[in-house]
Amino acid sequence: MYLITVFGNLLIILAVISDSHLHTPMYFFLSNLSFVDICFTSTTIPKMLWNIQTQSKVITYEGCITQIYFFLLFAALENFLLAVMAYDRFVAIRRPLHYTVLMNPRLCGLLVLVSWMMIVSLFYSTVLGVYLSSAGTHSSQSSATASVMYTVVTPMLNPFIYSLRNKDIKRALKRIIGVPVI
Repeated sequence: MYLITVFGNLLIILAVISDSHLHTPMYFFLSNLSFVDICFTSTTIPKMLWNIQTQSKVITYEGCITQIYFFLLFAALENFLLAVMAYDRFVAIRRPLHYTVLMNPRLCGLLVLVSWMMIVSLFYSTVLGVYLSSAGTHSSQSSATASVMYTVVTPMLNPFIYSLRNKDIKRALKRIIGVPVI
């Protein structure tokens, strides 16, 4: 599942970069979401796979704090990017004739930058305290199931939900692998 997540999201990024028809705000945000999904999943899954392989559940305090930091950073960033993507679609539907003027490359870059900056400010003020204070109140079985669903299944499905069912992405991927496009 981890490999599907990484390769599926890498395909989306490659398709958007390599096809000039996909150099639009929607695909710019989708490629950023794909990058965040790769980073998000990669903060926990490699260590989890190592623990399963070695039958060890040991992690250093510094390793734990680092993992929590990046896990929460990328989780929050994903939420902000989804909000930006919702705004992009709102503008496209609500103001279609003004869309290209409103959603220019400068604004798209600024929205992504603001998403990153919001995460840094919100992260330190709220998420770490809530995450650390509530750790002892959850059952380990339900927490493990929720963690796998959130860290593996959702990022694995995002390329299929947001991109791979899209005919423009399919066309770009066919060009990349050399399949004739009709």
